[in-house]
Amino acid sequence: MKASYKKYVLDFKRPSGTSRGILKQKETWFIALKQDTNWGIGECGLLRGLSVDDRTDYEARLQWVCEHITLGLDILLEQLKEFPSIQFGLEQAFLSLNRENPFSLFPSKFTASEHPININGLIWMGDEAFMLKQLEEKLKSGFDCIKMKIGAIDFQTELNLLRSIRKEFGKDRIELRVDANGAFAIKEANDKLKQLAEFELHSIEQPIKPNNWSAMEKLCQTTPLPIALDEELIGIFDVTKRKKLLQTIRPQYIILKPSLIGGFKGSAEWISLAEELHIGWWITSALESNVGLNAIAQWTFTLNNTMPQGLGTGSLYTNNIESPLEVQSGKLFYRKDLIWQLDLINDICI
Repeated sequence: MKASYKKYVLDFKRPSGTSRGILKQKETWFIALKQDTNWGIGECGLLRGLSVDDRTDYEARLQWVCEHITLGLDILLEQLKEFPSIQFGLEQAFLSLNRENPFSLFPSKFTASEHPININGLIWMGDEAFMLKQLEEKLKSGFDCIKMKIGAIDFQTELNLLRSIRKEFGKDRIELRVDANGAFAIKEANDKLKQLAEFELHSIEQPIKPNNWSAMEKLCQTTPLPIALDEELIGIFDVTKRKKLLQTIRPQYIILKPSLIGGFKGSAEWISLAEELHIGWWITSALESNVGLNAIAQWTFTLNNTMPQGLGTGSLYTNNIESPLEVQSGKLFYRKDLIWQLDLINDICI
């Protein structure tokens, strides 16, 4: 078996705002495997500024993986605990290598084009006019679950935007989720949650910065709307500490991004722990290309979670790898009559 890796830079169609700044490009890395006439591909979805493995030795670790690929998946995953995005890329690549169709990692009614996945529509941060324009586009295209990023512009402006949405659409018509990306100061978080609760939101993701367990625990105990942990899960590799975090904070939900928390294996471990404690969960992509999104979506379908998932990021880029994934009417479809952009894939796999 031979392995290689390649860097690929994705270009956003339009700059996308978060509380951590404006994104114009997104760097990603692919791992390709070859054995006889078979090949496989996986995406290491590194997210600069957020991934715990955003380190100066990242590429050196990829090179090490390729030089030691014959160790096998289990040993490699154990050696890569501090590199969750590489773990995920390897999981994909080994699955891909061992499938008749390298893109069909988890054959199901989803990959057979018989059943789509419910997803949320994502509203990026920006000025009020820009956010309203995005909202109108999402509603027009059939979404009934909207996720809005907050925390980068004036809070009252964000409240007014939510108020205008609720004036037009009640909670039975539109499910609203907000994502603060840790933007609230601890002292002001409780008051802001009370103001947000007026709009009957489904949940808020990561209201305060991670690693403030005591403060987050108090918020989750008293919150007037459900809290979902997101960034809080990043960088916790030990199952005992994962369990302690959930037992301590007791959030209403956790959000799982396989590229950031150790791939399928790491995500499944978090799900198992959450379900033991009756904590809800859903899956979200982390700005991967369609290669990584395809893997996440196929795996997500097998979990039988009927909540809207965060898998609508495939159309963000001008140079994404064309695939059978298609968003329509607030759902993610796998259109098996559409084909992958094999010329680009071949270039990556050489």
